[in-house]
Amino acid sequence: MIPAVLFTLLFIVLAIVFILGKGDKLIAGYNTASEEERKQINIRRLRILMSGISVITATFCATMPIIGNNLKAQLGIAAVFIIVIVFVIILANTWAKKK
Repeated sequence: MIPAVLFTLLFIVLAIVFILGKGDKLIAGYNTASEEERKQINIRRLRILMSGISVITATFCATMPIIGNNLKAQLGIAAVFIIVIVFVIILANTWAKKK
């Protein structure tokens, strides 16, 4: 239970950091991109996405210990989490790009 609480708090703090605009160096791919590649990204939208996925991950971490050993519920939540991750990846490559 303690690790779940710690991970939940970690992801909530990360969400706050992203919303405040201080976590750009924590975004994988953005921190290693060249200046030209960074100019093609709408960083404000990318921060919103990263903040959202951090909150969703915190919720996932907090929910898993509450479910306990119910395998069907765990698989259901994991499947929803994976679908959300795929959706965020698609948004990061479309909505967060400058046109």
